[in-house]
Amino acid sequence: MRFTVRDYRSDDFDTLWAIDQSCFDPDISYSKDELRLYLRRPGAFTLVAESTDEVSDPNGLAILAFVIAESSRRGMGHIITIDVRAQARRHHIGSALLDAAEERLRAAKCHAVRLETAVDNTSALSFYKRHGYDVIKIIPHYYSNGLDALLLEKSLLLVPASS
Repeated sequence: MRFTVRDYRSDDFDTLWAIDQSCFDPDISYSKDELRLYLRRPGAFTLVAESTDEVSDPNGLAILAFVIAESSRRGMGHIITIDVRAQARRHHIGSALLDAAEERLRAAKCHAVRLETAVDNTSALSFYKRHGYDVIKIIPHYYSNGLDALLLEKSLLLVPASS
């Protein structure tokens, strides 16, 4: 599966919301208003993975995945959400989006990045651990349905290669 990563455009909104609805349980997926709020937060940016396969796509499936992240003045980045369509998983699209978001956060002078994931989302936890994230604490009742979240963090400081 071939794809490219680009910046979000406002006409992507409905597709991104539909992807978010398909990726998460209705109790924790974002409402349209919540998603709009996250897209517009100060310091926020959204990256979209779009298919470059030459097959025409009348069903609007050209957008495969997206990530919303933000940087703070305190030098901390935050991954708000990363969503990959089910049929696009296992093609390294999530990894490419996460890498691109981390690079943008580094450019914004962030020294670390944090994110939350549900305590029962073992595939997400495995994904983030493979990308160098560590669990730093449990946040009780984080989600609207009362489910706890894990807070994960990764340093964005480049470690010099040892000789």
